[in-house]
Amino acid sequence: MSIDRPAGSTPGGDDVPAWEQMLRQMFGPDTDEALRQLRAQGMDPAAMAAASGLPDDPAMLGQVLEQIQRLLAASGSGPVNWDVAHDVARQAAVAEGDPVVAAPQARKVAEAFSVAELWLDAVTDLPPSGGPVRALSRSEWVEQTLPAWRILTEPVASSLSTALAGALAQTLPEFEAEDAPAIPGLGFPAAGADRTQLIRQLGSAVFGMQVGQAAGTLSREVFGLTDIGLPLVKEPSTALVPTNVDEFAEGLDAPVEEVRLFLALREAALARLFTHVGWLRGHLLGSVAAYARGITIDLESLEDAVHSIDPTDPAALQGALSSGVFAPQTTPEQQAVLDRLETSLALVEGWVDEVSAAAALPHLPHAVALREMIRRRRAAGGPAEQTFATLVGLELRPRRLRDAATLWAQIARDGGTTARDSVWDHPDLLPTTEDLDDPSGYAARRTAMQDAQSEIDRALAEILGEDPGSAID
Repeated sequence: MSIDRPAGSTPGGDDVPAWEQMLRQMFGPDTDEALRQLRAQGMDPAAMAAASGLPDDPAMLGQVLEQIQRLLAASGSGPVNWDVAHDVARQAAVAEGDPVVAAPQARKVAEAFSVAELWLDAVTDLPPSGGPVRALSRSEWVEQTLPAWRILTEPVASSLSTALAGALAQTLPEFEAEDAPAIPGLGFPAAGADRTQLIRQLGSAVFGMQVGQAAGTLSREVFGLTDIGLPLVKEPSTALVPTNVDEFAEGLDAPVEEVRLFLALREAALARLFTHVGWLRGHLLGSVAAYARGITIDLESLEDAVHSIDPTDPAALQGALSSGVFAPQTTPEQQAVLDRLETSLALVEGWVDEVSAAAALPHLPHAVALREMIRRRRAAGGPAEQTFATLVGLELRPRRLRDAATLWAQIARDGGTTARDSVWDHPDLLPTTEDLDDPSGYAARRTAMQDAQSEIDRALAEILGEDPGSAID
């Protein structure tokens, strides 16, 4: 016989722990029997609650329970539940505070970009992006960029979700409807529903939690919209997150005004690149899509892994995703795509590094130190970037940033800033890994390639009966 005690008290009048209150909300009068079964199996509910990191505050615990209950009920049948991703991202963004951007902060950001654009005009032929200048809170950064994370993560998540659903569905036992156990906290039994669809919904919610947690955490680390080297907004725009900029500057010797100007230079430089190099956004996102199309899953390893995971436990699935248990295999073809993406990211970051440094050096006393600080920060990556890498197998940081910056500096020395910036005229002109390996030989290789192309044009003109000289022109 179970004992139905009111939440917050025990028969002896003692307070009920928050975790037990949650169980009583979930199981009602059957709570004591559930606790007895757990203890009979050698499991201490109090220790499990402490290990899981559940909050002690009943109000916060209620929010956790409510979120779990929404996992499978939330709308959307795609590989990533974006309702969950949005909610989790917003919660993660404000976890360490998210003050509203005050008018004076917004004014300082606008002034920094105004100065940065003037300095950049002197070192690059690419004009300003022309978009709005924004000072964003962390929550606003999430709202601005979450659509881009959908483009980046959903194709890979789709393939992985299908394989995950098939493997996990085999681990769910078959039950008659009257004997089906309820999935804790989700409010409905496992029987009477399509098991594969159930797992797809759960997997979709867990993917949403992962992406949301990563995006929300990233909102506390980034300085603007361009930190990862990929276009996170469609329209031309420049922005800084003042709270993050100020926190970053606190640990530096440089004054915050100088740090803000340097970061504005980097943000504005990359905004110019994405705005005026029309093919670049599609080129980078296309590399991600190409990776997704060729994804393969080691089903045997996946099936072995899920035998140790409770498929009805969102926390267990989320932990497995975080540890890379379900990481896709990288085939030779996939590796080739990743190598091209890595080279492209390095070239983008290297150009921004070189151009922003050229603009800053005449004006900012700490430009060299700030440049090195940002280089190291980008090379190391943060926790959120590592989460994305684990989730979709994509490294978002340029491993060869220094080599790329050296190459762009070499091109500028050989032909001037116009020659450097004109490399972005067409994707076929982009330097290769060979150029990163040997920047000093870039000009000779480019000349040889142009001569070879001229020979081909001349031969085609002769075949077509045209003037060879006009074909070359």
